[in-house]
Amino acid sequence: MSTVNSFGAKATLTAGGKSYTYYRLDALHTVQLTRLPFSLKILLENLLRREDGVSVTADDINFLVNWDCSAEPSREIAYMPARVLMQDFTGVPAVVDLAAMRDAMKALGGDPQKINPLQPAELVIDHSVQVDEYGTANAYELNSLLEFQRNRERYAFLKWGQTAFRNFSAVPPGMGICHQVNLEYLARVVFTTDDNVAYPDTLVGTDSHTTMVNGLGVLGWGVGGIEAEAAMLGQPVSMLVPQVVGFRLTGKLKQGATATDLVLTVTEMLRKHGVVGKFVEFFGPGISALPLADRATIANMAPEYGATCGIFPVDVETLNYLRLTGRSEEQIALVEAYYKAQGMFHTANAKEATYSSVLHLDLGMVEPSVAGPKRPQDRVALSRTAESFKSQLPSLFGPNSNKNGDRQIVRWQGEGGHLAADEETKSSKPTEPIASIKDRLGVDVDKYLHHGSIVIAAITSCTNTSNPSVMLAAGLLAKKAVEKGLVTPPWVKTSLAPGSRVVTDYYEKAGLTPYLDKLRFNTVGYGCTTCIGNSGALPTDVTKAIEDHGLVAVSVLSGNRNFEGRINSDVRANYLMSPPLVVAYALAGRIDFDFDNEPLGKGKDGIPIYLTDIWPSQEEVAATVASSIDSSMFHKEYSTVSKGDVNWQNLKFPSGDTYGWEGDSTYIRQAPYFDNMPATPEPVTDIAGARVLAVLGDSITTDHISPAGSIKLNSPAGKYLTSNGVKPADFNSYGSRRGNHEVMVRGTFANVRLKNKLAPGTEGGVTRLLPEGEQMSIYDASVTYAERGTPLAILAGKEYGSGSSRDWAAKGTRLLGVRFVLAESYERIHRSNLVGMGILPLQFLQGQCVESLGLTGEEVYDIPGLKAMLDSKFADGKVITVHAKAADGSVKNIQAQVRIDTPQEILYYLHGGILQYVLRQLAGKA
Repeated sequence: MSTVNSFGAKATLTAGGKSYTYYRLDALHTVQLTRLPFSLKILLENLLRREDGVSVTADDINFLVNWDCSAEPSREIAYMPARVLMQDFTGVPAVVDLAAMRDAMKALGGDPQKINPLQPAELVIDHSVQVDEYGTANAYELNSLLEFQRNRERYAFLKWGQTAFRNFSAVPPGMGICHQVNLEYLARVVFTTDDNVAYPDTLVGTDSHTTMVNGLGVLGWGVGGIEAEAAMLGQPVSMLVPQVVGFRLTGKLKQGATATDLVLTVTEMLRKHGVVGKFVEFFGPGISALPLADRATIANMAPEYGATCGIFPVDVETLNYLRLTGRSEEQIALVEAYYKAQGMFHTANAKEATYSSVLHLDLGMVEPSVAGPKRPQDRVALSRTAESFKSQLPSLFGPNSNKNGDRQIVRWQGEGGHLAADEETKSSKPTEPIASIKDRLGVDVDKYLHHGSIVIAAITSCTNTSNPSVMLAAGLLAKKAVEKGLVTPPWVKTSLAPGSRVVTDYYEKAGLTPYLDKLRFNTVGYGCTTCIGNSGALPTDVTKAIEDHGLVAVSVLSGNRNFEGRINSDVRANYLMSPPLVVAYALAGRIDFDFDNEPLGKGKDGIPIYLTDIWPSQEEVAATVASSIDSSMFHKEYSTVSKGDVNWQNLKFPSGDTYGWEGDSTYIRQAPYFDNMPATPEPVTDIAGARVLAVLGDSITTDHISPAGSIKLNSPAGKYLTSNGVKPADFNSYGSRRGNHEVMVRGTFANVRLKNKLAPGTEGGVTRLLPEGEQMSIYDASVTYAERGTPLAILAGKEYGSGSSRDWAAKGTRLLGVRFVLAESYERIHRSNLVGMGILPLQFLQGQCVESLGLTGEEVYDIPGLKAMLDSKFADGKVITVHAKAADGSVKNIQAQVRIDTPQEILYYLHGGILQYVLRQLAGKA
């Protein structure tokens, strides 16, 4: 590592008996430094250490030191994270792209070995396990077996990547989710190089919830896979110096309130405040009352409140957590010494920083809450949930819903249960649809289901399973419920998917596992299940009842995402909540339940049992946490984390520097982005004669654009798989097929809840081919437009591309032939991804939208000034005129802002995408 070191910041630090080189912030000799937020000091150190006079200059450093908290972001910096974190849904296509880049490098006459991660790239396989089996003792074993059967080819490809690429490692399936493994094991807090240079651990991740590690004081956030690949290949992250919103916490949580209730409150407040593209930093006396796990829960939800990150400072609690989770004493000593030497170690009397704006929350004001039925920021007090659902119900009806709501409602008081898959299913192929409850119990559930019936109750990974207090609260509630004689209704599909194997260890030590099992919350896997859409099929008679009567069925889950169509295609309303509330609602069996006034059932003595009778106290939870968790559990589980189970160990995989692509593979296909790519980019041209593929409303998520869940038989992707000999039982999910662009382009805009205003009255990936007006799938229309040589466009409302950092939402859009998107506003990651795929993001001027301008989407669109604007690198501003010509010949001239936000993004766009730019650079052609 070489640096100009013009500020004389290079120095020596001694910690744990070792000497390290580090770059002192106090070498800048300015009082301004003391008022900088913690997160910006991390950025400042990054620039100070990497000052080379080219990508990082002394002016960049001085600008950040003198940060104007109230200024709109305008200064670009080149930020280099220490490492990259991936999960398998996003990791497989990233490795596919790297493998394709090796082939392309060879075609350009370069050395394929140049294509290697230059920064450590760590992948955790956690997104592929599905909840096929549940509520039985062998649920985990069967789901794991099915996972390997479905994903053998993908996993073999990742094992090839481990041997073919330097600086790339994979944590096998069944070990936990990437965010919790990162928090408990991978995160260093202070990173060190082979030559003993010490600096803050930082990262970007291909999952939005990379921010969970912000709770540990580690700066990191989610990016699209394409941007992460560029970072792996040594490209700095081009970013504007952000505004930083301070969130002051005081007081402590009251009885009955959980960390989940806190995070839903914080999410609601910050989303209302507006923090998209901003850093959020938590401070104040209240943070000392928050365990590290609570901090991680809040940090995890940064994508839901819209921020780039949600960070807490390093303090004594950080050190305690590192010790609990089995980090070495040498590493803990380095973390303490480093952050104290840099003046960044938080103490009770620490001087508060200056922020762009400040919010305040008294933790004592937090009340039990849920969020739903469609968005994480839509918090509802638990006491008002039934009322809220009833008011939301008309907006949740489907095309065949019974809007009168006059179906018979019968309360179920019988024994719960689930029919296990039969022996034939266990031994071979993935499960067929789950057998009916009537076959198992002789119960006709049809007459028990109604609008609001809960058909999925999932303690699922990510937000909450990293938090022992809420996990043990769920176990304690289950224990009390079982002891009182309560049961879960049979139509509720229950599941427990911890984010770490340590959860199972402390459940066992606390003696709570038998009670969770009794309520059918058996462990189904250690991975991201229901929250990512891997909830598995519902029992056949439950699905039939929902379809026959057009019911608005409900899921309750302890995750962080509840967007339309994400959890399960049979479920139209989804609510986020704490793990103990998931258990409570599973007992209730319906979302319109009044916990204050309705009993959950009768106890063994015939006395009605209310939620307050079984809700554990804070003291009870705290005592259980203290007696059930110790560092030996973390040592035990993470000592073998890289080995995997026998399935992983016995998995055969190919060898070689370049991958041997299989022409008939339906999982792994050579990425097409470099096909026939010239050594130098072709000039950008104006856009002419574009047709609109879809006109979309507000809050269109990346799940709407590129779903991760099940593949429908009659969808374009389903037809493709069938034509390639894949049986419907073996379709797997869109997420697992992300290494195959043929599946993913057909799945783009295929979400079952998507509403395209060009095809009114429809749901799903439907459009009208123009000018004919024929209704067809979005994919089929794109093929016809491609044959005609017609460029395509998307019109959208506010918050376009919110949700997951899903690179296929941009990749698929590009492969459909979309040249530009015109929206009212964008979420940060998706806008960046669009540019990274060579798609032009345009934004309506303030106060304008599709409706106000009278646009129908049937117009023909031209952007004549694009080439000149880019040639001049926005010398005359970023507002461009879009011409929309109607069928009658009239033309609307629309003023739009070009959302290519940094000079580096101009280069990416000119090269047709970020990967093409990086490849040409590595080949010496850029």
